[in-house]
Amino acid sequence: MAAVPDPLPDLLIAIPVVILACQAGAQFVKRLGQPPVVGEIAVGILLGPSLLGWLWPQAEAGLFPQSALPYIGVLGNIGLLVFMYLVGLELDLGSLRGHSRTALAVSQAGIAVPLLLGTLLAIAMYGDFAPAGVDKLPFVLFIAVSMSITAFPVLARILTDRGLYRTRVGTLAMASAAVDDVSAWCLLAAVVAVTKSNSPWEAVTTALYAVAFALVMFLVVRPLLARWAVRAERRYPDSVMLVVLFSGLCVAAYATDRIGVHALFGAFMFGAVSPRGSRRIEATAARLHAFTVPVLLPLFFVATGLKTDVSLLAGSATQWLWAGAVLAVAVLGKWGGGSLAARLSGRNWRDSMSLGVLMNCRGLTELVVLNIGLGLGVIGPELFTVLVLMALVTTAMTTPALIWLRTGADDGLVVDGSPGTGQEKPALQP
Repeated sequence: MAAVPDPLPDLLIAIPVVILACQAGAQFVKRLGQPPVVGEIAVGILLGPSLLGWLWPQAEAGLFPQSALPYIGVLGNIGLLVFMYLVGLELDLGSLRGHSRTALAVSQAGIAVPLLLGTLLAIAMYGDFAPAGVDKLPFVLFIAVSMSITAFPVLARILTDRGLYRTRVGTLAMASAAVDDVSAWCLLAAVVAVTKSNSPWEAVTTALYAVAFALVMFLVVRPLLARWAVRAERRYPDSVMLVVLFSGLCVAAYATDRIGVHALFGAFMFGAVSPRGSRRIEATAARLHAFTVPVLLPLFFVATGLKTDVSLLAGSATQWLWAGAVLAVAVLGKWGGGSLAARLSGRNWRDSMSLGVLMNCRGLTELVVLNIGLGLGVIGPELFTVLVLMALVTTAMTTPALIWLRTGADDGLVVDGSPGTGQEKPALQP
């Protein structure tokens, strides 16, 4: 029996290379006014078969040997689970106060229009892009939902960098993105349930289990966590809080994985029910963020980049035409739908277009969704590559479009009516 090679030496080289490369990419794009995630996504793609594997395949194989790939994927997914917990913790639907009408209109239009356009696009793409054996319904549903994603954390970072986080437009964008995020994750959970189920009854059963899980989290786990957090402020050191929260998000992720939805939903839900305003929880979240974002998440970006191969599209003009169609539908659905809804809600065209372009930012959240689809076998490598490129382009276009739209705008008013600079920092900045 052949000995299994020890992956540790390979990981000890691959991990620091990935972390340093992603940091370099993030710092480079920051100088260009882009959010760091754009650089990290781009570096992940460049380290894969799209560039390094094309120019120097031996270097790619040496840096990411087959024995190390599963461990890179696992570490990246653990980082992703923690990050989804932080996203859930950061979501604050209380920001809807005073903006509920416009925020609901923008968020729901930002879901409904991309769903409709994505459905039509997916029906046209099914014959060329659906993997063998995949039914039309899960394929169409997944593409439709993937068109409707907004990256709440990346949006927060862009608003902060542009000094818009606490302005009227910034607060409205955050409220709209929060509702959009919750709606999109619920829709994705339904799509995963349909895809993994062998019968309509099994899909319904999975959905009922997911609803029961959510009710338990909000009605039972949330008040228990709130009471425990009060006691923990006085009795336990920060290390205990870290262990409890990390263990809790892992258990919640395991529960939703066993239900048949996805582990990420459990981590996100655990973050959503974690009490806000607790000094200890905020400190623990900061510690989790300080390690996860610069160390573990880059491994997820590279794992995604290793599955992204632009050469799959290089030899076919038709593939590039489809890629252009995907990008056009993505922009028209989110930017167009969000802008029109804001305008119909009484906002001026400048603010409406600004809200639309912010809702069009997809970032890391889109990559999460696409990896779920690829893992389920709903999409193949070619379409995965097309959608990853769409996510990169729509994220990269957000900042320059926002700068152009806000030039000359009066953004001095903050949401609480008191003087401010608009520079307050959100807790979560990927």
